[in-house]
Amino acid sequence: MFSHVVLGANDLDAAKTFYDAVIGSLGGKPGMINGERIVYMNNGGLLLVGKPINGEEACHANGGTIGFAAASPEQVDAFHAAGVANGGTTCENPPGLRDGGFGKLYLAYLRDPDGNKICAMHRVG
Repeated sequence: MFSHVVLGANDLDAAKTFYDAVIGSLGGKPGMINGERIVYMNNGGLLLVGKPINGEEACHANGGTIGFAAASPEQVDAFHAAGVANGGTTCENPPGLRDGGFGKLYLAYLRDPDGNKICAMHRVG
């Protein structure tokens, strides 16, 4: 459905440290610097993180979440641990199994250094 996702960041060094760690935990490679953006390519998708084009401060979307697919619950846990160890903060519930309208999901939520909310998700069964 999506070709790419772009997230704003005010501190590119902090963003690269954080996203290199969380994307790496999912099997991706470190981001490539392209001007004032960091580009991540993994599993056919693109994530771009960088300074807003309009020159204003980056801010997070209230109610927005970017979800990343994980191959296993262990990979979700590694994503969460990598994020917390590299400038992110945990949010919502601790990583774990949720049973809802979409079946059983193993989820972990984080906020990146700029407050963007991200999630790793593994569909169980």
